[in-house]
Amino acid sequence: MQGFLSRVNSPPWFGLFFRCAFGWGEATVPPDLKPNEPPLSPWRLGLAAARANLVPGLLVQALLLAVVVSYYTVESARGAWGQVAGWKAQSGYFFAFCSGVLAGGVLPEVLKVVAFQKGRFLRANLANLCIYPFFWGMQAIMVDALYRAQAWWFGDRADVATVLKKVLVDQLLYSPAVALPTALFFVAWWENGRSWSAARAVFTRRGLQEKAFPSLMANWAVWCPTVALVYSLPAGLQVPVYALALAFWVVLFTWINAGPSRRRS
Repeated sequence: MQGFLSRVNSPPWFGLFFRCAFGWGEATVPPDLKPNEPPLSPWRLGLAAARANLVPGLLVQALLLAVVVSYYTVESARGAWGQVAGWKAQSGYFFAFCSGVLAGGVLPEVLKVVAFQKGRFLRANLANLCIYPFFWGMQAIMVDALYRAQAWWFGDRADVATVLKKVLVDQLLYSPAVALPTALFFVAWWENGRSWSAARAVFTRRGLQEKAFPSLMANWAVWCPTVALVYSLPAGLQVPVYALALAFWVVLFTWINAGPSRRRS
């Protein structure tokens, strides 16, 4: 079953990064690693992944920077975001789950149908809508739990030292130890026909070199600055702004990968 990025000319690790780093978009799972082929350099793959995500990453960061600046400088914007924070406080983890469901499961599948399938809804779309929304809703709950834990560990201040501590824990501990392995395993399992051997292959030495490490480098290139902006906001706004960044990324990648001819149509 080919995914969201399989219809565009993208490197094999690109779709995995798209899913694993952000929790949405359909993945293009790299083909099985062939033992007779020489291993690719993980550094070269990682740098290529980072370069491929440079422009959309900068646009996402620009959006979040505008959100942060408006929150601290524009009274009306602060009031609007305060209302969003109130919704988050009232609904708790349910807000995070719904954000993950929409941004990780529903939105990318709808955009795939519209942008790449000319409005045709296929059986594969139904299958994806039955599994991906729940999975990425749970991933969003994990992100919410991380944000809450960091607020308890380091406080809710937005000073440089506090933000730096949170970014380091997020990107050096949570991402490589929790977010990336679970997403790599799940996507490889699902996109390869529920194959446990394909999922386990991600964690072989070669799988780590050619799949996990490049995804991690691309994740760092985009999300180190991005989560720094997220952690610059009060705790009640971090999950909503994170979800906003995810949704913007999905729309952006759909627009870029649809191509000029499809956008005109």
